[in-house]
Amino acid sequence: MTQKQKYKVTKSFPKFELRNYSNANTAEIEMSGGYSTATSSAFRHLFKYISGGNEKSQKIAMTAPVIATAHDSMNSDNWTIAFVMPDGEKFEELPNPTDINVVLREVESQDFVAISFRGRATSRKCEKKDHQLRDLAHAANFSLSTETKICRFDAPFKPGFMHYNEILVPILN
Repeated sequence: MTQKQKYKVTKSFPKFELRNYSNANTAEIEMSGGYSTATSSAFRHLFKYISGGNEKSQKIAMTAPVIATAHDSMNSDNWTIAFVMPDGEKFEELPNPTDINVVLREVESQDFVAISFRGRATSRKCEKKDHQLRDLAHAANFSLSTETKICRFDAPFKPGFMHYNEILVPILN
């Protein structure tokens, strides 16, 4: 079974959750282009890294979700795509990527509002869910970042109607 990034639900609302995500390590890459193009291109680089494309030729277990981050808007042409490293992997022990575009990063614990949905995570569907989440969170008096994280949990070959996805938006403290 694929390991999933750890979090704790701190409060449930009728249509969304407030979550705290634990510290994590990621392998990530910055990509330009539309959402679909950027995520597809980035996936190949990141998958190569965990498949042994690193200084130790070490295989690293695939985890979920694959995270696509739009820093300012869902219509962005600049994306950060990340694989979360398996829980328990120490940052200093992760093998360095052989691809100069792949960067390892330590991510600190953070609070997010989250909404889930089924089906393919198309840019149109993700943008709709992002707006829905932001409207619900603002109505509950949350102050939110401009950043949006699209979290995809399923392999692309799985039938689209069975895909599980989430939208996360960081809470501003």
